[in-house]
This record gives sequence, structure tokens and C-alpha cells, in this order.
Amino acid sequence: MLKENFLRETILQLEEKLLQPGVRKSSNEIEQLLAEDFMEIGCSGQTYNRRQVIDALQNESTAKMAISDFRILNLSETVVLANFRETKYNAENIIENESLRSSIWKLFGDKWKMVFHQGTLLQK
Repeated sequence: MLKENFLRETILQLEEKLLQPGVRKSSNEIEQLLAEDFMEIGCSGQTYNRRQVIDALQNESTAKMAISDFRILNLSETVVLANFRETKYNAENIIENESLRSSIWKLFGDKWKMVFHQGTLLQK
């Protein structure tokens, strides 16, 4: 149980890091967190590769985002599925939207990297 709690906290910290505006604007930091073959299915249903996501984040407007209902499922010794709710706030700190998120993280040597991500907007 201790190992699972440590793993949950590790993956949660990585997901929270990806929400930080300074990290999102840093190509170098994002490259460290996303696997070479990373793929995303965005809230629009469109698919994106690693380079497209990194480029898009450079032009993203800064928003506050928070994670709740976070849980993980071990798919193997080196692969973890994370599920959570993401809340995005506008400049006035009012909820702009909420989405359900799923990420697959894989251990490469001693570093966890995201290999897949999907977001689904929740209806208001």
C-alpha cells in the first residue's frame, strides 16, 4: 500500500506540474514530461502529437487549473493510468469549464513520462 500511495503522489505531482503556466510555456520542461511517441485526443476530438502539443502550449493563454478526484490504476509495473477531474478558471477565478481527464504514464529508466492523454469536457 505504501508503494501505491507513493506512486499515486508521484503521478499526481507530475500532472499538477503540467498545469503550471511556467512549465506549460517551457518547451524544455514539457519535452521532459512527454514521451517521444506521445499522443493526445483533445476535448474537441482532434488528435495531436508531441510537437503539436508543445507548440500549442507556447501560445496558450494563462489560466488557473486544478485537479480533483485523482486516482490511478496500475496497468503493469511500468505503466499507470491516471483519471481525474480538471477545473479551469478564468481571470476572475470563476469556473470556465470542467473536464474528465485520462493520462497514461510509462516509466522510462527512472523517469515517468506521459505517453497518452485525453480530455472530455463536461456539460454545464
